[in-house]
Amino acid sequence: MYWVSHTYRTNLGTVESATSTKNTDQASDARRRASDSSTSPFVAAKGKSSRDSQGSKDAARTTYSDLLASGALRRNVLRAAAAVAAGAAAGVLTADWRIGATIGIAAAIAFAVHTSRRTSEVPRWRRPSAAQRRTEAQLKVMKRLGYQVLHARGIPGGNGQIDHFIVGRRGAFAIDSESWDKRLPLHNKLEKLYHGRFSKNERIDEALEEAREAQRLVSEELGRSVSVRAALAIYGPTMPWDHHNLRRVDIIAGTKVRKWLRTGKDRLTDKEINEIHQAAERALPPRH
Repeated sequence: MYWVSHTYRTNLGTVESATSTKNTDQASDARRRASDSSTSPFVAAKGKSSRDSQGSKDAARTTYSDLLASGALRRNVLRAAAAVAAGAAAGVLTADWRIGATIGIAAAIAFAVHTSRRTSEVPRWRRPSAAQRRTEAQLKVMKRLGYQVLHARGIPGGNGQIDHFIVGRRGAFAIDSESWDKRLPLHNKLEKLYHGRFSKNERIDEALEEAREAQRLVSEELGRSVSVRAALAIYGPTMPWDHHNLRRVDIIAGTKVRKWLRTGKDRLTDKEINEIHQAAERALPPRH
């Protein structure tokens, strides 16, 4: 009797162990299938072809763009609500709806200006202190005047980057934006630029070399000669001029970029502007 009972318990334990192992294997298979079928835009599925991997990257970019768009929509709704609230409060306090409406409109305009200065087409420039973003904000106005603008373009075969490539009625321009210590004065002496006691000639030469390479590449892509002016837009230190040419590079006060763009001597047609812009878009790859 003891032997039968012991055998029964042993067989029952074996069955439970086998059942437990089977259930564990099934659970593991289910988790593996769930992991393989994951639709996360940030992780490529195992065993997929390079085409599927590329599709995942495209999906990731689309999803990120959607997130940015939805976030921007929420922020715009909140700003609009704040402007309406400010106008309503002013109207109640002054007992004059016209004053309230004026304050509400002024608040909406202030929010719009603040937003345009903080947003950027280039993700790496979404920082309040980025000099590139400050120049980009000025160039948004120039776009409405027919200027074509490319941001953060690379030089093939090198590490150089042109922060802003602009084409307009007055010619083609390559601008690099810099933020320097405002406590040190900026001055030139014997065709040399000094920030305090520090020479900035090396930075000027880099900007000139980048513009020359861009000029060569765009000219080759277009099949005819194109002139590209080099410039450095400086933010921070006070300058004794709005713009000044040193070593064939224009040194511009950062807040005067739009004014400087109108000093070009070329006269380009709309067709030429579009052709140069398209050639630059092909010849200078994006760095963002």
